[in-house]
Amino acid sequence: MNRVSTGGNYSAVLSNIMVAQQRQMDAGDRVATQKNGSNLKDYARNAEILTSMQSVDSRLQGYMDQNARLADKLTTQDFALNQIAGAADAVRQTIADALASGRGDTVMQDIQGFFANAVEGLNARYGGKYLFSGGQIDTEPVSAQVMSDLTAGPAISSFFHNDQFKVEAKIDDSTTVKTGLLAEDLGTDLLNAFKNVQTFQEGVDGPFSGVLTDNQKAFLEGQLASWDTLHSNLVNNTARNGMVQTRVDNVQKDILNRQTSIKGMIGGITDADMTKAASDLQQAQLAVQAAAQVFVTLKDTSLLSVLR
Repeated sequence: MNRVSTGGNYSAVLSNIMVAQQRQMDAGDRVATQKNGSNLKDYARNAEILTSMQSVDSRLQGYMDQNARLADKLTTQDFALNQIAGAADAVRQTIADALASGRGDTVMQDIQGFFANAVEGLNARYGGKYLFSGGQIDTEPVSAQVMSDLTAGPAISSFFHNDQFKVEAKIDDSTTVKTGLLAEDLGTDLLNAFKNVQTFQEGVDGPFSGVLTDNQKAFLEGQLASWDTLHSNLVNNTARNGMVQTRVDNVQKDILNRQTSIKGMIGGITDADMTKAASDLQQAQLAVQAAAQVFVTLKDTSLLSVLR
């Protein structure tokens, strides 16, 4: 036979109250945070897989952040490449217009402006650093200021100050893209073409002014094909940059899909079932109230109350 005592009854009831209160707190936390726990200890059975998935999610987020910056840089690079290619096309159009009109009054003035645009594109910056200088990101890659610099004596190569480092970026676990372009590769033929025009301007058949002479027409006609080729090559470089942009965008979409999947798997472990959590909270609250009522009842039926 079990002995029944007032002290034992109080102890049992108090224990039930404490258990009910703990359950109420646990259920309340799940309702408030919408999570099944606050640390890995609360997910003991799934701690290893949860840690692994969180590590993968962190790595994917790192790629997302890096690729967002890379996409912005490629957009700036695309603008610069289009500016350079546009300058070459504008020179070709200026020559064609001069031949069509038979006059060269503003030919050199216009071409000098396009030269400045081309050099500005070659010296383009992103985040305060030169895009086409290779690893020498704080060094201006092209130092020529005006077309007459090109005929002053130094070789064309002396106007380029980039090194040979071409930037590459790892955009996911298995994909690396080359994003770096060098001013020397983009601009050597371009500056040589500008130099040819300036040399003719300074020569015996120059300058271009008024009605074009036969020698001037012959020279300009010969230049059309060269500037066509230059423009085509520069457009190809712009297209390759666009292909890298597309690849980065596609990888970003793939990473976002993978992140969504990973977050769904993590949520399946950590996210609370709100319907069940609300039900558990309600039941725990009723259990606390019931245990408290039993405690009050026990107090009124104790031997001490009878003796009074």
